[in-house]
Amino acid sequence: MLSPIDLSGKPFHFIGIGGIGMSAIAHILVRQGYKVSGSDLAQNQLITQLQSFGAKIFQGHSADNIDLSNPPQIVCSSAINELNPEFQVAKSHNLPILHRSDVLAALITQFQSVAIAGTHGKTTTSSLVAYLFLQAGLDPTIVVGGEVRAWDGNARLGKGKYLIAEADESDGSLTKFTPAIGVITNIELDHTDHYHSLEQVISTFQTFAERCQVVVTCIDCETTATNIKADITYSLCQPSADYYAVDIEYGCYSTKAQVLERGQVLGEISLSILGKHNLSNALAAIAVARWAGISWSDLQAALPDFIGASRRFELKGKQNGVTFIDDYAHHPSEILATLASAKLQSSHQVQNRVVAIFQPHRYSRTAQFLTEFSCAFNDADLVVVTDIYAAGEKNIENINGEKMAEAIAAHHPQVHFQGSLDSVQTFLTNNLRSGDLAIFLGAGNLNRVIAPTIQAIANISQ
Repeated sequence: MLSPIDLSGKPFHFIGIGGIGMSAIAHILVRQGYKVSGSDLAQNQLITQLQSFGAKIFQGHSADNIDLSNPPQIVCSSAINELNPEFQVAKSHNLPILHRSDVLAALITQFQSVAIAGTHGKTTTSSLVAYLFLQAGLDPTIVVGGEVRAWDGNARLGKGKYLIAEADESDGSLTKFTPAIGVITNIELDHTDHYHSLEQVISTFQTFAERCQVVVTCIDCETTATNIKADITYSLCQPSADYYAVDIEYGCYSTKAQVLERGQVLGEISLSILGKHNLSNALAAIAVARWAGISWSDLQAALPDFIGASRRFELKGKQNGVTFIDDYAHHPSEILATLASAKLQSSHQVQNRVVAIFQPHRYSRTAQFLTEFSCAFNDADLVVVTDIYAAGEKNIENINGEKMAEAIAAHHPQVHFQGSLDSVQTFLTNNLRSGDLAIFLGAGNLNRVIAPTIQAIANISQ
């Protein structure tokens, strides 16, 4: 996938257009006036939106989906392999084959771009940066890895000079980007299907940093502080940082803090997104917004109204006194942070329980971090574990969800394994009680059981 991109008007065809990253880029291109087509196995809200903008969508993958009378540039993500029939047609007809990141890299060069990277927090941070720019009247173009209500999706074409993009490190492709300013929230080993060591991850982020004109980092992450040369820093712990928070109050409904800018008090902020990790994300967003010249008063006014991206501590409903939350956390560090936020939210009533429902994601990640996962659920009162979401991987590690449940149970007194999504729904229907905060954790399809569980609980009360 090394063909050069042509932005002179040549059409684009996306294989797997419904993915969160692919659909965002297709959104920008079709709104810019390019002819865009694409295929995917199932319809979703993002595809429906693309169709409303004029994109031609095919359900299922077929060689016939590619219009060879007007040969398009083919766009793929790392999830598409060479056995895909559309990929094979493109290859046999020598069509340009582009990785999703190649197109995003080209878009980044068209704007004064902001790229948000990091192992954790990049979707929330990039969404918050985009929201602050939008509220300040800068009319940004946006490409993020989550759906945000403020712009009704995961992408937006603006008329301003800024592009806000989430830079994904999972396959190393963020090294292609050359933004005006880049943020690195933290660095950990996560995507073990691509990286074999933390050193490889660090090298990827170092290359990314070298390609940014200005680099913003969180110096609370020792790996980032040690290995990345930063122009602007932020911290919850170190007063030497350019952006530093003091007088912090973590509440069950909001977080408040005083923000210092290079030692000078800017003033107090209030956040609706909870927890220490989200305050850190907010400092990153403030640093970028101040770099862009956004006034402090505009930031103060906008921050409390940001409710986050989809699947980032997203409220899905309440039924019979049970609160249902969907969260994308799938790494031990993310689970720790998310459950700490859940504990904060449930702490205003003594009888409340945090019920964590966890679907491990990928065999490779589960095996690599089994020990870390086993200790990540202490802020939950009850843990439900289902089987592993493979994400296309083969189980060469001989790991399964039951082994994950056993590992967690060695450190937690209330762990229940429910292998299928149907059994998860049945267990929750019979065991959730008024006052519970049920939080669904994982990057797979676990959230499919939320709506039917809410309905099942509602049926019981009728």
